[in-house]
Amino acid sequence: MKRRTHESVRIALPFLILVIVFCNSAGLEAASAATAAAASEESHAEHGAASDEESKGQGSSDLDRPIEELFTATCEHGKKTFACDECRYEMGVVRAPACLFEGGLLTTVTAVRERIEVPLVLTGEVRFDERRVTHVSSQAEGIVHRVHVALGDQVKEGQVLVEIDSVAVGEAEGAHLEAQATLGLARRNYERVAELRKETIASGKEYLQSKQELAMAEIRADTALGKLTRLGMAPADAKTLSQASALGRVALRAPADGTVLSLHAVPGEVARTSDSLAIVGDNATVWVWGDLYERDIGRVTRAQHEHKLSASVAVKAYPGEGFPGVVDFISPSMEEASRTVRLRVEVKNPDRRLLAGMFANVKVFLPAEEDALALPKSAVLEDEGRSFVFIHHHDEYYVRRPVTVGRSWGGRVEVVKGLNGGETVVADGSFLLKSDVLRSKMGAGCAD
Repeated sequence: MKRRTHESVRIALPFLILVIVFCNSAGLEAASAATAAAASEESHAEHGAASDEESKGQGSSDLDRPIEELFTATCEHGKKTFACDECRYEMGVVRAPACLFEGGLLTTVTAVRERIEVPLVLTGEVRFDERRVTHVSSQAEGIVHRVHVALGDQVKEGQVLVEIDSVAVGEAEGAHLEAQATLGLARRNYERVAELRKETIASGKEYLQSKQELAMAEIRADTALGKLTRLGMAPADAKTLSQASALGRVALRAPADGTVLSLHAVPGEVARTSDSLAIVGDNATVWVWGDLYERDIGRVTRAQHEHKLSASVAVKAYPGEGFPGVVDFISPSMEEASRTVRLRVEVKNPDRRLLAGMFANVKVFLPAEEDALALPKSAVLEDEGRSFVFIHHHDEYYVRRPVTVGRSWGGRVEVVKGLNGGETVVADGSFLLKSDVLRSKMGAGCAD
């Protein structure tokens, strides 16, 4: 009996040990899980408290915080936040050294009240500035033989653009060659008679007659050369003309350096004297002609006498975009058919986006009686749908401040709210300061 009992204990002992080890292991895992859960809850609580504290410390956007708070806050580096190179962007503050303004990269203006300009809307059309372009046409009717350039090519003065075959030019070439031959014969005859006269062999009458024939030959030669050059042949080409090269062909050349802005020459087509085969020049400045109705003539001319009126031009090709210009001419006569007066706006076109022939809407800005606080449009920026400007605070520090804008005219915009007047505001180059401030949204500042 005892032996059987001992045997049973010997067999069961390893199983008990295994059960104890398993239970202890489970208990340890449970304890570990409980400890981890508690630690996780504590960590979440601490993180929440830290986030709340951080949110409380940072507050809302710098645009919503008082300017005094922005310049008294202290960052984690123990400095005034606005003066910390790593943290000032969180306050909407930038440091702009004087050299940036001296070099013209940045400019400032003073927010002042000025008279509002009310737009007068006209319809118009873009045209070349006729002072900057030249129309190239043939002085003799003929057939286009060859076109040497393409639309948009840059050309130099004297460069051949188009060659034309013309019957009139051929006849003029023949007359020129005949006159040159007659002139040569008359000159040699005069020289011979002059030598004979010195030796008293030729009479005075013969000498005078040869001299007269030479003078008449020179007149006929000059007349023939003049006719040929008036038909478009260069004087240098005319003087080197020979019987072999007289093909009745004339080369139309570029009158000045510029761009081929228009080209209507096609080989084989008829070139008439009334046709403009090419336009060469510069369209960095264009004219926009608007139609001014009779009822508006008085107030526009009165305002133009005081100072040149500003204008803005819009075309369908670039919706929502305005091209600034200046009214530089009002026609002294009225178009009888439309009962309108032509008004001309000079517009800078450095990128050549305005093309001759485009229809346009023209806004001419007339001064009104009321005034408003105004800034250049370049001074007003946007971030997430909110408008703001950079104003000078002290020394080299500028801070962005929210503004509410109203009406706009001639490159100016009304500031309805946010400024009191007299503030120094960054105008040209303000977008550079905006890029600097928005570094904080891309990870700059204390979060690094």
